[in-house]
Amino acid sequence: MSEHEQMILDMVKNLAALLTEENPTLSAEQALSLVINSDTYQRLLNTNTRLYYQSPRYVYSFLDNELKTGSVK
Repeated sequence: MSEHEQMILDMVKNLAALLTEENPTLSAEQALSLVINSDTYQRLLNTNTRLYYQSPRYVYSFLDNELKTGSVK
């Protein structure tokens, strides 16, 4: 596994943890599903964005906005 692949996996784990922290009624599986099915995740997978180098809270702000509004900004 490459370094950036490991960083992406860590980011997904952190995003799911932040989701469950903000929404205690979500299970870990539900949180992971929300992350993996998001446009934010697709941007995270795009190595050209280098989004995986950012802090989890910064990336979470995109995910949170997407979940609230339906679009990534």
